[in-house]
Order: sequence, then C-alpha cells, then structure tokens
Amino acid sequence: MSVFAGRVAALTGVAEDRLERLGGESVSEVLIVRRDGHVSVAKKSPFVATETAMLRALTQAGAPVPAVEAEYENVLLLAHVENDGVFSARAWTDLGHRLRALHGHVSSAYGWPVDYAIGTVAFDNRETSDWPRFWGEQRLVATAAVLDRPWRERVDRLARRLPDLLPASPPAALLHGDLWTGNILVRDGAVVGFIDPACYHGDAEVDLAMLELFSSPPEAFREAYGPLEPGWRERLPLYQLFPALVHIRLWGAGYHAMADRLLSAFGA
Repeated sequence: MSVFAGRVAALTGVAEDRLERLGGESVSEVLIVRRDGHVSVAKKSPFVATETAMLRALTQAGAPVPAVEAEYENVLLLAHVENDGVFSARAWTDLGHRLRALHGHVSSAYGWPVDYAIGTVAFDNRETSDWPRFWGEQRLVATAAVLDRPWRERVDRLARRLPDLLPASPPAALLHGDLWTGNILVRDGAVVGFIDPACYHGDAEVDLAMLELFSSPPEAFREAYGPLEPGWRERLPLYQLFPALVHIRLWGAGYHAMADRLLSAFGA
C-alpha cells in the first residue's frame, strides 16, 4: 500500500493487506487496524507528541477524544470510536453544550506552548497577550506569505486593520483549532469524539467560524452554545479567512473564490 502501511504492519503485527484506508479529504494517511476483535486507527503524523498533548488537553477539559494506545515515530495509534455520522438536532445540541464547556477553559495568553502544522502549513503558536496581532501576523499574514503577491497584499492590508475590527482581549479559550464536522464524531445523537485537533488558545469565535464555514449549524446548536458577544456574525469572515488560506495552501485554486469573498467582505 505505502511505506506508512508497511511501518504500521510491522508495528502492529497485522498484515499489510489487511489494513484499511480511512477515506475523506485529509493531509494525513490514516489506516484502520483490526486485530483480535479490537479496532484501532493508525495516523501518520510528524507531530505525534504534540498531538498527544493536545488530545490530553481536550480530555482534561472534559471533551471526548479517542484514547491514545501507542506513540511511535511518525505513527499515532488511537482507539477507534464507533460513530454513525448523523448530525441530528440532538447531536447539534450536544455539540453546543460540549463546545461551550471546552471554551470555558481559558489561559492567560493566546497561542500554544509549541508550534504545529497541518500538512505543509506551519502554525506560529508563539504566546502573546495581543489578540489582533496574533491573528493578523501569526495566522493570516504568516499563512499567506507563500501565496502570490496579490493575495499577500490583500491580507497585509486587512491585517493592519484588525485592531479596529477584532476585540483586543477576548478570553483565551481552549480551541479545537480545526473544527469542522469531519473532525467531530457523533453517534445516537451525541458527540463521542473530537479528532485531529490543532489546539491553541484564542477567541472562541474562531472554532465557531470554522464550523460555519463548511456547515450550517441549526438553531438547536446556537441555543445550546449560548449567547455570543455582539458583532460576532460580522467577525465571522475575519476568522474564516484563516482556514480558507490554509485550504489554498493545501488544495489550491479551488478555494480562491472563498478567500476572495471573505477578503471582499472587508473591502480588502
């Protein structure tokens, strides 16, 4: 199958031709490993220790995550979480409650103790007390830095305006960091696992904006999550721009229209 599959086979003792690929758009190779009636997930990752620490942080905050079964160089072995993928009204309600609880765990600074990356996109997580600067420089400008000049210039112009567009010091909430429905496991109307975290501390609206970028959470979710700060909807494009830029970096021009729309929302 691949070099990674061969390594997983050697580590687990499961024949390579019995490993199953876990589908979906992903920057990581992921395999299902079945042995002695037990099912595990093997994920290729250059940041095994960091991802494990993030899963531990989510667990300590009361969020459900897959149990870490083993850590190897570039291979993270996780317990498989049974899920049905049905985002019913009950599941959305449970997600609202769980996300509010997660965001209730706050830090004294924005960022994370170590840097991280999704695929080829590196995240500068240096901790700071200046939220607009963190979002502008360490998320938007840094991600756009390798794009074509017109993108860089538009992002730079917008980043300079962020002190007037974002709250100066929102609570530094614990964020999942890559929150879309593909990274939320549900079963029987309940959230049973958050996967593929890219955690850091920041404005809770970041997770909500990412969720809104690729989904349309129903009113049941909003009611369960609770009230948001005034102006949150107007700020959504500012927070959605970051994942849009990441998607351009990872998957190309198919996301140009999305980024253009989000920049244009602020005249950039």
